[in-house]
Amino acid sequence: MSFFKKLKDKFTKDLQPQFEPPTEEELKEMQEMEESDDSLEGETEVVQDSGDEIESFDEQPEDDTEEDLHDETEEELEGETEEDEDLEDPVSDSELKDSEAELEPEVDQSPVEDQEESIASKFKKGLAKTRNSFSSKINDLVARYRTVDEDFFEELEEVLISADVGVNTVMEMIDELQLEVKRRNIKDTKEVREVISEKLVEIYYGDDDAGEIEGLNENPDGLTIYLFVGVNGVGKTTTIGKLAHTLKAEGKNVTLAAGDTFRAGAIDQLEEWGRRVGVNTVKHSEGSDPAAVIYDGIQSAKSRNADVLICDTAGRLQNKVNLMNELSKVKRVIEREVPGAPHEVLLVLDATTGQNAMSQAKTFSEATDVSGIVLSKLDGTAKGGIVLAIRKELDIPVKLVGLGEKVTDLENFDAHAFVYGLFADMIDEYEDEEEIES
Repeated sequence: MSFFKKLKDKFTKDLQPQFEPPTEEELKEMQEMEESDDSLEGETEVVQDSGDEIESFDEQPEDDTEEDLHDETEEELEGETEEDEDLEDPVSDSELKDSEAELEPEVDQSPVEDQEESIASKFKKGLAKTRNSFSSKINDLVARYRTVDEDFFEELEEVLISADVGVNTVMEMIDELQLEVKRRNIKDTKEVREVISEKLVEIYYGDDDAGEIEGLNENPDGLTIYLFVGVNGVGKTTTIGKLAHTLKAEGKNVTLAAGDTFRAGAIDQLEEWGRRVGVNTVKHSEGSDPAAVIYDGIQSAKSRNADVLICDTAGRLQNKVNLMNELSKVKRVIEREVPGAPHEVLLVLDATTGQNAMSQAKTFSEATDVSGIVLSKLDGTAKGGIVLAIRKELDIPVKLVGLGEKVTDLENFDAHAFVYGLFADMIDEYEDEEEIES
């Protein structure tokens, strides 16, 4: 089975409703139901034509006056209002505004299918800028070259580098592509598109199993702690708020710790996210010791029987020594209070900064043991290849990606969904060509 077809089946085909023609018995039942409906309509007309029936219906007892009926209606409405007030949860106006656009009508399907469909559509929409740039260049390249030769691979190399895939990653990928093309005896450049998509997934995973590097690690025996690091302005606090929303929606009890006591407004911003999402936030005054805030956050989370504690930290790259000392102290406090924690050290990077994000990743990976990357604003860049560069050159998996501005647009990274988002238009073209040939 071709790789394009595998992606199509994984993310779209299985989610489409399957319609089968009705059997003879079903057609007979439908016909009987229609005849039954016609007979009921005929009976209704007879009743309406009966003057006696209409007169008896119009005769109302004089005991109930309009005022009595009005009073009874008011009492019923008051009772219903009291019941509704008891059932409603207190929600602020800002929460309603934030969540109103995010609520979707319920669909009668299994949760797994709904989740898969959501991931496919979000990656396709979130990677629109990268796909439009990348796909157009690939298609243009394919149109100009009828056969696969050395010149074709040289231009393909330039296309991949322009997408911020990274020079070293591109060189390795080109070598593997050339070997694969020879092995399959591919002559038509159109067929190379599918091999490219397949190699992108292989390069991302490498020798690791998908289950080992995808998704966030959790503590099965108690409190799970996630430590967030990153420079100012990359969307760190917003990402924490979105993750808190996601975890709470899964039924988890979440606490936030405002450990970024250096940046003005950081504490208030995180507290506002906690209020909007509906989770507890532990904070100290501006300029306080971040390690002390994290310590109090752990104690508060334990006392509330929280499932997850998400810790914010300051990102001061202008003084690398202070940054390293601060993060080391915070980690020591966490490890002392919860053995085995933090369960994830997540570095938030702005995908729109391209190769600058790579330099930030290198600096933070030297300051602390980064276990995963969160790429924010991936929907705002045409160079989504940075995902592969980070994974390959730093050997750090991408755990989460921001695919939009809504609170529900934070997704676990899936390399297959990522490649599907990049090649969605080509996959649709491939399916159309397959139908025409068949």
